[in-house]
Amino acid sequence: MLLLVLAVTLSAFGVGCSDRSETTTEVDGAEPAGIGKEVTMPIPAVTTTVVEAGAEPKSALRPALESGTTQQVTLRTEHHFEQQIDQQAVHDVSPPSITIPLSAEAGTDGVELTLGNVTSPDPNLAKALLPADGSRAGFDITELGAITALRMAPKPATSDAARAALEQAFYQAVYQSIAFPDAAIGEGAVWTVRQQVSGTVPLEQVTTATLTHREGNQCTIQLDVVQTPKVNVWQLPNQAGQLEIVDYLMHGTGTINVDLGLPLPVSGTVTIGGNQTYRDPHTAVTVRQTQRTEVAWGD
Repeated sequence: MLLLVLAVTLSAFGVGCSDRSETTTEVDGAEPAGIGKEVTMPIPAVTTTVVEAGAEPKSALRPALESGTTQQVTLRTEHHFEQQIDQQAVHDVSPPSITIPLSAEAGTDGVELTLGNVTSPDPNLAKALLPADGSRAGFDITELGAITALRMAPKPATSDAARAALEQAFYQAVYQSIAFPDAAIGEGAVWTVRQQVSGTVPLEQVTTATLTHREGNQCTIQLDVVQTPKVNVWQLPNQAGQLEIVDYLMHGTGTINVDLGLPLPVSGTVTIGGNQTYRDPHTAVTVRQTQRTEVAWGD
């Protein structure tokens, strides 16, 4: 029974659905996303702190989006997930990767997205994703570039499996995005972005960003991401018990290229991964988990 519970809950926890327990509560009473209704899922606030202001000349980094500005870009997410209980065989429960062509349009306080022909190397998921072509999504964004909400409005024929895969991909993209500091900075500037990743195991994510190059609106930013749990015990969903968190290491790096005049990153890749160990306090059963998530933007 424990293996079954972990195969579901640990897998969901690893691929970016840790927020779902919170956001489902937030939209309680709304009709299911699968019938085409838009569902808004709030994203925890961020705190930015400048570590180094960088070289002269300095100026504020701000999205300079004119309403109606459009962009074509592709989002690709991949997640590798393995788990082992005691000395049993290692189980690879990695979900399939997913590639989402996006048409983005800047609005007054966010970005509206139209999904193109979403694909996956897994034939079953690829077939399930076919009806999602033309689905809508969106981000609510602050003047500093922080995403405050994810909006999803799948086409009516989109299945639960396809909708879950899309949500996971967008959550991964949201938490590997970057917010700008509220101060003038120049090349070489370093700032941190602190954010809670909510869920059954609340995490604190600290992203250290370095502005390695800027030419007008074109910016290259290196990212270093660390996630640490804010609790020592994981309460399993559906009152299935609890697991002690023995150790938890998640670290990632990457580089993104942004155009301040466009709604989404132009290109770049961020990869985060690590190892976790959990223990059942009653049986001493030990669960080891290895995972890696990659978020890529490009043509």
